[in-house]
Amino acid sequence: MAIDKEAIKEHVRGILIALGDNPDREGLVETPDRVARMYEEVFEGMNYTNDELAEMFGKTFAEDGVARQAGDMVFVKDIEVFSYCEHHMALMYDMKVSVAYIPNGRVLGLSKIARIADMVAKRLQLQERIGSDIAYVISKAAGTEDVAVMIEAHHSCMTARGIKKPGSKTMTTTLRGRFESDTALQNKLLMMYNAGR
Repeated sequence: MAIDKEAIKEHVRGILIALGDNPDREGLVETPDRVARMYEEVFEGMNYTNDELAEMFGKTFAEDGVARQAGDMVFVKDIEVFSYCEHHMALMYDMKVSVAYIPNGRVLGLSKIARIADMVAKRLQLQERIGSDIAYVISKAAGTEDVAVMIEAHHSCMTARGIKKPGSKTMTTTLRGRFESDTALQNKLLMMYNAGR
């Protein structure tokens, strides 16, 4: 699916008119084009399915020569991303994604984990779905069912409108495989997540 910039420009122009402004005045004349280009960038993830993302960012490396213990994990903490809530198209900001997985003979390139989180967030989303989507893509790309995703974010649909509670933060967890059932592994994950906070 390609983002239709011309349709976005047309609709943004209509929104400006509906707001009672003049889209032909100097300050707004280029706004529809700017918004269309911005949407093409910030919603880039909408161009790809989760399976396509797993294929795009599925570069793995063999764990040759690495002595592993059961429960050893890879943990990338505080990947900064942003997204837009599908209910209000409002910004989800100060979003930090932390991803853990237990390798199954191969490890993902670390930058790929950040790229997956970034691309999944670049869609009209719910925070809960971002966690599920990242877990799915990581699982498929790394070849392991043992994945955990923790996300914290501010939502402008709560902080800037409606209830207007600027200090509120939403935290979600997505646990798959052993992270879902192994209490010791959950405790280890929480200890690592909370370190330095």
